Amino acid sequence: MAILIYAEQQNGKVAKSAKELASYAKAYGDKTGQEVIAAGAGLDDADILFQYGVSKVLNVADDTLKTFNAYAHAQMLAQAVEQENADLILISDSNDAVYMGPILAGKLDAGYVSHVIGLPEDTGNFTVKRKVFSNKGIAYTEILSEKKLLRIAKNSFGLVENPVQGNVVEFSPEVDKSVYETYKVTKTEKATGKVSLSDADIIVSGGRGLKGPENWGMIEELADVLGAATACSKPVADLGWRPHTEHVGQTGKQVAPNLYIAIGISGAIQHLAGVNASKNMLVINIDPEAPFFKAADYGVVGDAFEVVPKLIEKLKAFKNQ
Repeated sequence: MAILIYAEQQNGKVAKSAKELASYAKAYGDKTGQEVIAAGAGLDDADILFQYGVSKVLNVADDTLKTFNAYAHAQMLAQAVEQENADLILISDSNDAVYMGPILAGKLDAGYVSHVIGLPEDTGNFTVKRKVFSNKGIAYTEILSEKKLLRIAKNSFGLVENPVQGNVVEFSPEVDKSVYETYKVTKTEKATGKVSLSDADIIVSGGRGLKGPENWGMIEELADVLGAATACSKPVADLGWRPHTEHVGQTGKQVAPNLYIAIGISGAIQHLAGVNASKNMLVINIDPEAPFFKAADYGVVGDAFEVVPKLIEKLKAFKNQ
């Protein structure tokens, strides 16, 4: 038996999420003696996964499959699972994988658990720890099926290098390409930030407290200093101040960075539901009664137009030491 991970790519490069899945799989595989195998399409740097414990990469060269389609990629992975005799399959918490997960579980007749944040418990049964109730609670879920599909929460395990000797092999699954006609991508809206929200360790997010899009320069400058991604609350995206690709929250992208900085965001429950998986949250708000302060790890009560420029100045001075 083997462990199979879904290696997503971004512009032909192995996504950070795939490296985290590999780290998780290798840690568990070392306990069980299982080999870690990855499957993906259009991976130009597939061998980078060897650094994280993957000993074989099934790389699909078919140009059609380089474009994500949940049904096509579920077919691809199901065939990889059968070929490699895998009983544990790992996918990430990306938007694409979230869409594909139930389809793949159905094809494999696999027990499917999402929001997993830890390795399976060493209790004799296959039990995993997961977040529930919009990340407000913890549950322990036992999977009884032969095949098990886990969706690993972002940044829950981290990247752990564990180099092994590996090889990349061409994989040619039989996929019904008509699904690309049935389910077409009609529009793609790309994020404008230098760092993608899905891979960001730090996110700098702004709300209506910034008063207008003309004031977003300091958000972008702070993000640039920290090497962070930029985000915004739903009202900001709805007003057209920022693109909807930056909207985080229950109805936007759900994120789990190591540090989430909320500037001028009150902290409505819908926003918190999408960001409270963050390991640390820093809030900067002029209103001491803002709900976000109750959820935050750190808070600064003050005018963002005074606090943020000073923070940028101090960070630049620290980096130049």
